[in-house]
Amino acid sequence: MTISVPDTDVAIIGAGVVGCAMARRFALEGARVVVIEAGTDILSGASKANSAILHTGFDAPPGSLELRCMQQAYDEYLSIRNEMNLPLLETGAMVAAWTAQEEARLPDLLAQAQQNGVSDARLISRAEVLAREPYLAGDVRAALLVPREHVIDPWSAPLAYATQAQALGARFMFAAPLQSARRDGGTWHLATAAGELRARTVVNCAGLYGDHVEAMLTGASRFEIRPRKGQFVVFDKAASALLRTILLPVPSDRTKGIVLTRTAFGNLLVGPTAEEQEARDRPDVTRPELDALIARAGEMVPGLRDMPVTAVYAGLRPASERKEYRVHADADLGYYCAGGIRSTGLTASLGIARHVFDLWKQAHSTTWPAVAAPPVPKVPNLAEHRPRDWQQPGHDGFLCHCEMVTTREVEAALQSPLPPGDFGGLRRRTRCAMGRCQGFNCLARIASLCEGRLRAPMVSEDAP
Repeated sequence: MTISVPDTDVAIIGAGVVGCAMARRFALEGARVVVIEAGTDILSGASKANSAILHTGFDAPPGSLELRCMQQAYDEYLSIRNEMNLPLLETGAMVAAWTAQEEARLPDLLAQAQQNGVSDARLISRAEVLAREPYLAGDVRAALLVPREHVIDPWSAPLAYATQAQALGARFMFAAPLQSARRDGGTWHLATAAGELRARTVVNCAGLYGDHVEAMLTGASRFEIRPRKGQFVVFDKAASALLRTILLPVPSDRTKGIVLTRTAFGNLLVGPTAEEQEARDRPDVTRPELDALIARAGEMVPGLRDMPVTAVYAGLRPASERKEYRVHADADLGYYCAGGIRSTGLTASLGIARHVFDLWKQAHSTTWPAVAAPPVPKVPNLAEHRPRDWQQPGHDGFLCHCEMVTTREVEAALQSPLPPGDFGGLRRRTRCAMGRCQGFNCLARIASLCEGRLRAPMVSEDAP
């Protein structure tokens, strides 16, 4: 009798922010990890487009898994950010009320924040709002101030998680959509477009295709992904002088609503919309919705009415038919799912990874020996409020003048332990071609430098 020996302990399907955090957590716990990604780089799906806010969970459903994961992850991010060189732009946030009906809801939001343990949240008057943000429209009525909501770099964090996982032995398979799966005894046999592998445990972090992957693995899915498109507008860097606090709307039951916030890269961002659609791979931008975002931003901050727009982009969130996270496990089958992770996934990813590992640990009498002194990679800083590479000597000139990206930065990304697999990945690692000209002046030089060094041909894509 032939016994099938697994190639790996844990196969993680999907290299978005949750998949990268999951790979890091299981690798830190001593597991042999393989990450299977359909795209040609990490963050090639839903994770490449978000508003980059580190959430406190003040408005999460009390007692929910989402709240617990966000708050655990918030603390973990703060504990690792310095050693990994991850930025934190301390802004705070205000839930601003513009109508009497919205103002009447603020005390309930405060009570919810306090119930969720966000004890420093407080109501502030119109005068306090305008003292803090003098460029806001004068018809603002009041706000809920949440001091510990901040802005982070949406791509450096998952890159750090993935890089640490790889340093611990994790392997990444790109351009490897899952084609078939079968369970034989205690082993999963997984066939992908990039080859086959065997694993004892599978963790589904497939985002927009999470329900399809679950059906392939288990025969049926316990949830249905209903893609929700969010469009964003990025104003020119000069706009960031008009706002220093994240400006949040009074949320509805369906969506957190349109946010106006600075980015870690020195821009001002407004979005997202919330548009349900069937397609899972086409986050198109549409003029009426973009015009509505620009108009709304100008209503809140009148100085934005004449401010140039640097970029527009859209992303798809893996919403499901229910609002909560769709996290569940079948330990006998060796299957774990982190599905339906919507707009709070960037913040919550580290907590989701801990929760899924805890589910795994509860089902097993023995665990792997955890890594005693794990390597801690540092990712390059792209945040505008911290020192950049161009400020250091010997950088061989600028490759992208709009975003002040040096040739040295691009070369370092291409030679890094987890190099970009496509042009989008290079942009997320360096911010090249993301400025005012959107690559018009630097694309030829970038293409020459990248020739033969990416897994996929260079194709321009919009991003903040």
